[in-house]
Amino acid sequence: MRSLTISLSGKHCGKVVENDARIAALEQAYPSRRMKEEGSGATPGSGRLGREGSETRSLARTGVSRSLRCLATRRTLAGPQPNPRSSLKSPTMGEERGRSGSETTRERQKLKQQALEYYRKNDVPRRLEELLNATFYLKPADVYGHLANCFSKLAKPPTICKVVGKTVLDGLGLPTLQVEMFCTVQNFHKSICSVAMATDFEVQENAFPELAEGEEAGRLDAVSTAIQWVNETITQDLQGLEPSSQAEVDQVLRTFFENKVQEDKERKDLEKGLEDSAEPTPAPVTPASPPPPPAAKKKGQKPAMKPSFIEKPIVPPEPAEPVLCGSMAVGAVSLAAAKASAELSGSPLYFRIALLKRQQEPPAKLTIPLLMVSLVSCGKSSPGKLNLMKEVICIPHPGLTAKQGVEMLMEIQKQINKAIETPPPQKAEPKKGHNEGKRGQQLITGKMSHLGCLTITSDTIEQPLLLIQGICENLGLKMGMNLHLAINCAAQDLMDYNKGKYEVVTGMYKNATEMIDLYVDLINKFPSIVALIDPFRKEDSEQWEGLYNAIGSRCYIISGSASKSISRLLEDGSIRSPKSTGLIIKHTNQTTMSDLVEITNLIHSTRQVTVFGSTAGECLDDSIADLAVGLGVRFLKLGGLSRGERVTKYNRVFTIEEELVRSGILGFNEELVFSQVSKEDRKAAKAGEWPEPCVPEEAV
Repeated sequence: MRSLTISLSGKHCGKVVENDARIAALEQAYPSRRMKEEGSGATPGSGRLGREGSETRSLARTGVSRSLRCLATRRTLAGPQPNPRSSLKSPTMGEERGRSGSETTRERQKLKQQALEYYRKNDVPRRLEELLNATFYLKPADVYGHLANCFSKLAKPPTICKVVGKTVLDGLGLPTLQVEMFCTVQNFHKSICSVAMATDFEVQENAFPELAEGEEAGRLDAVSTAIQWVNETITQDLQGLEPSSQAEVDQVLRTFFENKVQEDKERKDLEKGLEDSAEPTPAPVTPASPPPPPAAKKKGQKPAMKPSFIEKPIVPPEPAEPVLCGSMAVGAVSLAAAKASAELSGSPLYFRIALLKRQQEPPAKLTIPLLMVSLVSCGKSSPGKLNLMKEVICIPHPGLTAKQGVEMLMEIQKQINKAIETPPPQKAEPKKGHNEGKRGQQLITGKMSHLGCLTITSDTIEQPLLLIQGICENLGLKMGMNLHLAINCAAQDLMDYNKGKYEVVTGMYKNATEMIDLYVDLINKFPSIVALIDPFRKEDSEQWEGLYNAIGSRCYIISGSASKSISRLLEDGSIRSPKSTGLIIKHTNQTTMSDLVEITNLIHSTRQVTVFGSTAGECLDDSIADLAVGLGVRFLKLGGLSRGERVTKYNRVFTIEEELVRSGILGFNEELVFSQVSKEDRKAAKAGEWPEPCVPEEAV
């Protein structure tokens, strides 16, 4: 096997050397080329080299460039050499060797021409000459390291070669998806990064065993399908793409997902057609006999009372948006591409996301979002009577850094722990119906929630707020100045569809209109509350607008579970239903980086606030902090200050803040600014002109 070996002798590089015999012979063989070069007086090199005069030109000509010119004319072919003993034995063999030698010479000349053309086509001689001449004047301590760095800038950009999906466990020990991205970097396949994608399944702490088993099966199916998509199709579709081309990567993923949606639709239509064809034709229904006439009234019997009101059924719940099984693969791969691009460019992920949002324009300032930290939980699954407050959230004042704010809230949490260490005295047996619907409760004073905060016992709406207010007073903190409050109402979990009302406290029911009065009174009593999350179901659109008109000028009305998915919002191009002042977005399912950039731009264009939220079952991946900073959202909702999967995200926020301080681009948050509600709307709210309730109103 013959091989082409081209080498550059070290004695001809970077300094003036004497011509050896082979170079002199080469110049005699090619006098015209030498005369042409010497007549031109120009030598390739850097600008500095051209200013040094004849000595520098002699250096480049005699050293690097001449050595490069003689690359293809040196001995380059290592082939079989004739054996003198064997040639003496047989003249016939010598003749054959002579013919073989001439063929070898022709092959050698052909390879020389190919080598010259190959290096000339890739501009190797000129670039190498410039680099070596510049290196000689720089004289770096690590010569080869300097050359390696320079050559790496000339290398082809990295491309995706493989994407691998696998199963990992999230913070609750449940399976979720991890994606690892491999790229071809300077002819080698390298693992660049890995990301974990949290599932969008809700965590039901007191769910029935049948429900829990069904949800677990659905989660396993979603993760296994996502892994199959990644390892079989997505990895092939992305091969050869640059991870830095985020828009192109996301477009490939979007096309892939649309095809999967179409396949799923066709499969369901086919199954439905088979079911319809298999069903027997129903027999004709025999009309029922008319009801018997009412019995005659007995003497002295009172007439029956007629209902004094007309029942108005509540708006039924809208069907949940369908989530395609395995869709989380799209969001995970999109995030992996963004993270790989950041790793390869040597920049953090938040800076990469900021470039995407600003169309590759470097940001002058980046701000850390205001943290929404969950302190206590008094929701539907809590042991007390109170259902309304799934999360009581603290927001540090905008003038504090993220680290200062969390340190302050850690002190508050310690005091809450001390307050609940001593259990309350045993109460008498509750009456029948007490805590009805809170199945499987354990009457404990405090336990750790999956959200990373304490689940405490509260029987009234004011109790958890007074607890935090008293602790702040003991610590010398002033509510409304050092910190603010927000409440995640999770009203969609409180609706009793049999009664058509919200069960705010066990046994206490409020219709949608009465809920407006409840929230207004609560804000009046505790003006430090600056945000309400999901105060109604999304179907109660009129009440959303009524609450917005009543308190929108001093409190954020934020839509979380009540809003549509990001894909649906982008498809509709509108985020105005329900009426709110803010929106919680999450990176789940098929949401790509391009989708996140687009939805945040849409929210900002309507002058609403953006809250980047975590999912119920989080994993240890901390990319959410980078996404929030890069997208420039107003609030970041990560849950409580406990559980490793949540604390690691807070630590990432601290790291980003320190990096921004060192780089001098840390921006400061402005004071809280609320919506401007018109005078007419405020007057209507004060007059109590709420929309008519959609529930029965009994007349006395």
